[in-house]
Amino acid sequence: MFGLVVRFTCKDEASAEAFDQLVAETIEKIRDREPGTLVYASHRVDGRPLLRIFYELYRDRAAFDAHEEQAHTKHFLSARGEFLSSTEVDWLQLQSGKGTGA
Repeated sequence: MFGLVVRFTCKDEASAEAFDQLVAETIEKIRDREPGTLVYASHRVDGRPLLRIFYELYRDRAAFDAHEEQAHTKHFLSARGEFLSSTEVDWLQLQSGKGTGA
């Protein structure tokens, strides 16, 4: 499996609202069109209204690469910048877990 965690910090509350709408539209397409994307979850953080955390888990690197080539992903990647003040990515290496097949 192949995964990552991404922390997005929005510029302000209006940007956070617009970012959330972009995310909702994108996740709908990921759900419908990406069988290799096992988990793609967006989270709000208590007490930090401008922070969003994504957890992404893919069947393998090829599934991630396929995700990156989708038109909806390319649109998300190009549109998100106007709403964000920062982005941090952590690439994950699965050791073990429940429901992961590891």
